Amino acid sequence: MKNILVTGCAGFIGFHVSRRLLEAGHRVAGFDNLNSYYDEGLKEARLARLRERDGFTFVKGDIAHAASVNELFKPRSFDCVVHLAAQPGVRHSLEEPQLYIQSNVLGFTNVIEAAHRRGTGHFVFASSSSVYGANTKIPFSETDNVDHPISVYGATKKADELLAYAYAHLYRFPVTGLRFFTVYGPWGRPDMALFKFCRAILDGTPIPAFNQGRMVRDFTYVEDAAECVARVVECSRAELPPAEAGAAPYRIYNVGSSHTIEIVELVKLLEHAIGRPAQVEWLPSQPGDVPRTFADNQNFFATFGYRPSTPIAEGVNRFVAWFREFYKK
Repeated sequence: MKNILVTGCAGFIGFHVSRRLLEAGHRVAGFDNLNSYYDEGLKEARLARLRERDGFTFVKGDIAHAASVNELFKPRSFDCVVHLAAQPGVRHSLEEPQLYIQSNVLGFTNVIEAAHRRGTGHFVFASSSSVYGANTKIPFSETDNVDHPISVYGATKKADELLAYAYAHLYRFPVTGLRFFTVYGPWGRPDMALFKFCRAILDGTPIPAFNQGRMVRDFTYVEDAAECVARVVECSRAELPPAEAGAAPYRIYNVGSSHTIEIVELVKLLEHAIGRPAQVEWLPSQPGDVPRTFADNQNFFATFGYRPSTPIAEGVNRFVAWFREFYKK
């Protein structure tokens, strides 16, 4: 049993990670600002389910406010910090870049600084496949160059990785970063493609399919992603892969299914699951969009003995069932 801080606990991945850790008997302190980027009711509904669990406590606060973060850490000692709070959304980052710098860079610094100063045993944080940016080598490997992000969001996640490495190097602070690849599933975010497409089909409105629907994504079912986080958290410090002599105790892993699908095929899966045809508006690519993502997940599997395995058709069916139940559609 561990004492674990999960930032962004009312967010999509944060909710599933918190639930998985609570089910395993860990104590979880959740931290979230419940902002209005998307439906606050959805966040409150996630949070309500976490509050029902033994071992869960919640603190409302903003990672961008150093004083709030410091107050969170003052009376508490954590075995592990799972930092998932961030401003998501590739396209929105082109409209409000300052918001992403404030949350994803300043906020990240506030949390890792507090965790280091309070002697946290392990710092686990969410990065993103967006760091690969203009990379053309397929599949994406952790050893690939990631110096060319093509969105502000991707650039902030790359900045987080660099900051995390600096803390690991300077203070011998164990840090693990996880590059998530298009996580989807029940309780998902309304700004994500699967959610928007499902709602559009049920409402009889057109689906906006960018790049003529030919974008390719490595979709990762959310419970698989949460299990990957839990595998990292549940490693003792002694069990973590040793760094080479003199190297920083810093590790980075892809978290993806290593199976890809075109968006046009995703629409077909949704049509089948819902039982209705989709109206599709074929559109050109937008700035910041990566044409293809594909995770090499071998490093994570070799280290932790687990890889995402939920078939995309099964995951889509589970999402649609949740959506129809939650929204009474």
